[in-house]
Amino acid sequence: MTWHQRGVTIADAEQRVVESDPYHRLSYTWHTFTPELADALDFTDDTRARLATEPRSKVTFEIEALDDEQVKLTVVHDDLEPDGMTRSLISGGWPRVVANLKTLLETGATLPDQPASSRLERLGVTRS
Repeated sequence: MTWHQRGVTIADAEQRVVESDPYHRLSYTWHTFTPELADALDFTDDTRARLATEPRSKVTFEIEALDDEQVKLTVVHDDLEPDGMTRSLISGGWPRVVANLKTLLETGATLPDQPASSRLERLGVTRS
């Protein structure tokens, strides 16, 4: 699985689809914090090194029909360290992703991207 995020391509054999049941479930391992992604996110070497020590987490999307016109989307990001930096970094991210998806479906446009630096400052993460 290869990610293209913030102008960076992230390829790693450990980034993989764990389960795929089209229109029902998708589960994959979370991306690798490469030096290039760390640069794009303004991470220091220390921040990237700390992230590299944490276990790889997993994201699962489940879609279930509620009726003939509606579905329920559930997003679960698990296998995170309870006090880990990855948990801190993604904690505000998933609600924003889901809100952005809702906005896209309702209006045809996405929300403006929030600069990485402002997210990091809010979390107290040291930048380079």
